[in-house]
Amino acid sequence: MAFIAYFLTRVDLLIYFFISIVLFIYWKNGSKKTTANMPPGPTPLPFIGNLNLVDLNKPYQSLMELSEKYGDVFTLNFGPKKIIIIAGYKAVKEALVTRAEDFSERATSPIFDIMTNKRGIIFANGEIWKAMRRFTLSTLRDFGMGKKSVETRIQDELVPLLDSFKAHKGKPFDPHILINSAVSNVICSVIFGKRFEYSDPKFKVLIEMLDENAKLVGTPKVMLFNYYPVIGSLLGLHKKVEQNIKDLKAYITNSMKQRRVEFDANDITGYIDAYLMKQEQESTKPQTLFDDDNLINAVLDLFAAGTETTSTTIRWGVLLMMKYPEMQKRVQDEIKTHIKPGQLPTIEDRKNMPYTDAVIHEIQRFGNIVPLNLSHTTPTDVNFRGHCIPKGTEVIPLLTSVLYDKTQWKTPYNFNPNHFLDENGKFVRNDAFMPFSAGKRACAGESLAKMELFLFFTGLLQAFTFYPPAGVSKEDLNLKPDVGFTLVPTPYMICAKLNE
Repeated sequence: MAFIAYFLTRVDLLIYFFISIVLFIYWKNGSKKTTANMPPGPTPLPFIGNLNLVDLNKPYQSLMELSEKYGDVFTLNFGPKKIIIIAGYKAVKEALVTRAEDFSERATSPIFDIMTNKRGIIFANGEIWKAMRRFTLSTLRDFGMGKKSVETRIQDELVPLLDSFKAHKGKPFDPHILINSAVSNVICSVIFGKRFEYSDPKFKVLIEMLDENAKLVGTPKVMLFNYYPVIGSLLGLHKKVEQNIKDLKAYITNSMKQRRVEFDANDITGYIDAYLMKQEQESTKPQTLFDDDNLINAVLDLFAAGTETTSTTIRWGVLLMMKYPEMQKRVQDEIKTHIKPGQLPTIEDRKNMPYTDAVIHEIQRFGNIVPLNLSHTTPTDVNFRGHCIPKGTEVIPLLTSVLYDKTQWKTPYNFNPNHFLDENGKFVRNDAFMPFSAGKRACAGESLAKMELFLFFTGLLQAFTFYPPAGVSKEDLNLKPDVGFTLVPTPYMICAKLNE
């Protein structure tokens, strides 16, 4: 009795005891899922599964190493949760394209459930996903995605970006927020029907929250929250992400309310207006999927996805041009040959600029921006490459293994634009170029992103030559990515010399 009384007075022992019980329950429940003929993998340990084999700061690297041992389809236990890893171009293409229906659903995770409540475009499933994606693709086309009108939006945003770079007069500065703001303004003009000044304090806060969440979601503590949500909730590992999402949604909600007050069916200025019109059209139906919750989450999806990956790619591009000045000069020579001085680049120029196009594609491949992809799940039991994947199992189609596939790229771990050039210097496509994923869940904004990358990157190199600050050599420039859900460059400073 004395021991029990002592035990009950020790809060720390009670917490450890509680955590142990919860971990045991997780492990027991996870072990109950059928493993009959599932893909091979390392033997899991109690409670932690195979987390001892995964570097949570660089999980994509650990998964690449494990694929060398266990093949292109293998099982890994992240704590109590069994996850299937699909690695290599051929296997990933088979799953996402050839067998698209079998891997069509988006996997759920505690952190993304908190962020989206399984609503919107990216993390929804079933009829919600189909309706939101169909409406979004149609609306983006109406606002010129892939057409001349959206090209003009990008060119209009290129001008203030160039002016902001010029304002530093060749002195060192961090281009991070400026590039993020310029790219974000393009999607903001489509969503909200307006752009923001880079100095706008509200806009700065929105960009910073998106930036912070992209980093936090890929940190070890948030990943552990996904694997052990009850314990993670007790420790508050998700709180900052949750608060950022609340603040972002509050801004979107206010914008939605304002647009509803000002709504004019004859003057549809952006995605929110188009959605409000759709709501009016659906108002006579007894049930509709086009409610405010789906609008808020769809806008958040577009805002985040339309800002983060494209801006990160451009930031990698500037860093890589400083690292390889001979490639920077070759791009600039091609620009001088095909674009007249004083003229902004156009999408039409791209077909005459194979080297620049190859460099941009190689930046995307080498940058490996979304290394783990977004997880899928199987809507039914699936037989895949001789193995059974039970219904509802999370599946990671590992994009790193596609973009760095040794069978598809001559020098996968080197930055090499020749991956996209033939012996005559003409641009060539490679089916293993899959930075936007593939199949039914491929990025809805792919065509917009491709236009932005060419126009922003070419416009920046047309105007400036980039080099590191005094005392920093090109050899000193760090190409190792920072920790995060997306692989961003570690912070760096640049000098932008205005071209004559």
